[in-house]
Amino acid sequence: MAEATSRRSFVKALAAGAAAASAAKASFGEERAATAGVPSEWSYESGKQYADPFNDLEVDAIVTLPSGQEERIPAFWAGGSAWSVRYAPPAPGTYRVRSVASDTANRDLHDRAFTLHVDAYQGENRHLKHGPLKIADDRRHFEHADGTHFFWLGDTWWMGLCKRLGWPDDFQTLAADRLQKGFTIVQIVAGLYPDMEPFDERGANETGFPWERDFARINPAYFDMADLRIQHLADHGLAACIVGFWGYFIPRMGLAKAKQHWRYLVARWSAYPVVWCLAGEGTMPYYLSKTPAQDAEVQKHGLTEIARYVRSIDPHRHPITIHPSSSARLCVDDPSVLDFDMLQTGHSDRASVPNTIETVNRSLATTPKMPVLIGEVCYEGIMEASRQEVERFMFWAAILSGTGGHTYGANGIWQVNTREKPYGLSPHGHSWGGPPWDVAMQLPGSGQLGLAKKLLTRYSWWKLEPKPELVDPHWSKQDYWQPFAAQIPSEAIVAFLPASPKIFAPVTFNLPAGSYRAFFVNPSDASENEIGDVSPDANGKWPLPPIPIFRDWVIVLENKA
Repeated sequence: MAEATSRRSFVKALAAGAAAASAAKASFGEERAATAGVPSEWSYESGKQYADPFNDLEVDAIVTLPSGQEERIPAFWAGGSAWSVRYAPPAPGTYRVRSVASDTANRDLHDRAFTLHVDAYQGENRHLKHGPLKIADDRRHFEHADGTHFFWLGDTWWMGLCKRLGWPDDFQTLAADRLQKGFTIVQIVAGLYPDMEPFDERGANETGFPWERDFARINPAYFDMADLRIQHLADHGLAACIVGFWGYFIPRMGLAKAKQHWRYLVARWSAYPVVWCLAGEGTMPYYLSKTPAQDAEVQKHGLTEIARYVRSIDPHRHPITIHPSSSARLCVDDPSVLDFDMLQTGHSDRASVPNTIETVNRSLATTPKMPVLIGEVCYEGIMEASRQEVERFMFWAAILSGTGGHTYGANGIWQVNTREKPYGLSPHGHSWGGPPWDVAMQLPGSGQLGLAKKLLTRYSWWKLEPKPELVDPHWSKQDYWQPFAAQIPSEAIVAFLPASPKIFAPVTFNLPAGSYRAFFVNPSDASENEIGDVSPDANGKWPLPPIPIFRDWVIVLENKA
């Protein structure tokens, strides 16, 4: 048995240990060290040979926590005769670990045991310091395990694990840019991509594809390269929204293989700061399907089953959703298998505004109650439209309506265009176009959404309550381009005034009694224009002064008390 702890470092501070073991059963007296929250890794090497190890065998680790609670951790086939386990112990203390193999006669893999001594984490990595992401008690937002609030500002790198976004330079450059701008999470697909046939060369990484061409077995080398990228995000405080595959892979590879794929992802990455997105375009059939209605049903039932399966094998209970064509709730037979609702609301520039607002509000009013956020809308620059002013509108309209975060995307990044070779045609015969990814990285909308997040995080943003009635006029089904407003009780009122032909019309706030400091914020550069101290009249009315220039604005009224 060859074992190694911490084969890869999460924050380059993982305590490493190695122990040689005899072929006899190990006792819990064998001791190793780890750090709370930091992925610890160990491996098992089988002396017995298997014709098809990936399909012939499953290995798990049973971890007994200091509390006495047990967690079952799936191991992943690391290639050859090796299986590895990654586990992030949640708290300091003494843990006991015992392996369980489906071949109980294999004493190299079954019933191997050791004791794990876990020290407290002392660093500043946000996810290690505060713990994995979970759904907040208000069922509207995300937070860390210790209750620290998490602002979801996502970016979309669907094909970010392929070699067209080269490792390390390209990937690290994009990550650094997004970190500097304030993004907190990246959407990334685990190798089974949209907009191409399976095993299209555009989807390969440096070692090939994630599966053999007939879906016979996984390719561990592909995931060794993917690990470097996922780990880099984690090292730098970026969470990953792991998308298992595009939904149409379920009828193509079959439900059993889809579950194997997800078991492998959970085994590889559940120790990292992740959320699970079971599939992209969950129930959308393949672009050229001859049985679209049948495929959609197969995908819907399959995703429901996969959601339950992932929940049953994930020891860290990471939040689960689906990237949909409309709403994640509609992609499963039972919405209660999901933890939050992800939305996709269109790519038609301003024409997507009505559907975006209506879909957001419809989901927020639906049961079961769960956080709602847009996962895809109007990639910046797509179809030579959806520029930064549309990105700002979508962000502010969604957040002030009550979403638990927001996800941005740039045309050129999601499909990883390069200067040498644009992405090219999708299976339907058309191309989405767009600039190279490093040009798309600099489109202004990404930075402006970071400024929007920075403004909100000056306050208790997680307490925002949609209050459209605080401003008159306000948006309605008759006019979606009127102001949006929300309130942080006892702290601030935030309103967004879209640029429209009616922007010169009088705007009146209906304010709770009190005194306020008011100012305009230019959402393009975060510059502020002071209004000063204001108080509503006896009826709670306060007329907004004329806007500084003709454009969209954010108005903040801080409660002086």
